[in-house]
Amino acid sequence: MKEMNKITCICLGVRNMRLALKFYRDELGFKTNETGDEPNVVFFNTPGTKFELYPLDLLPQDISETNPPKVAEGFAGITLAYNVERREEVNEVIEKIRKAGGRIVKEPVETFWGGYHAYFSDLDGYYWEVAWGPMFEYDENGLLKDL
Repeated sequence: MKEMNKITCICLGVRNMRLALKFYRDELGFKTNETGDEPNVVFFNTPGTKFELYPLDLLPQDISETNPPKVAEGFAGITLAYNVERREEVNEVIEKIRKAGGRIVKEPVETFWGGYHAYFSDLDGYYWEVAWGPMFEYDENGLLKDL
């Protein structure tokens, strides 16, 4: 068996597929082949790791029909990140999020590690960091190289 050294898909359970799809596809510009407004599941065509939305009320049953995990409110101890190549892009992305209806949790600030970042939460409360760092290098697809 090969080493398990990759993440191929990140799935977010969403409370309202129509609103989540509008937020990510129509407002933020995530690319997908999905043309409907309320699919059962949607995959976004992101470079590298794929991004999926799945109905939150069905996700615990998909994990286990006999012992589904409980859905809880609040912070689950995980954040998603969108790294940008230019410092000023942090501000640009945060303004786009603000206009799209996301909640800005932390306005853009300098970091202790020499970068510049901000946090927002999406319509379902998932936390995203938007970050620039002087040490980040990107490949030809705009993905972070090894850190």
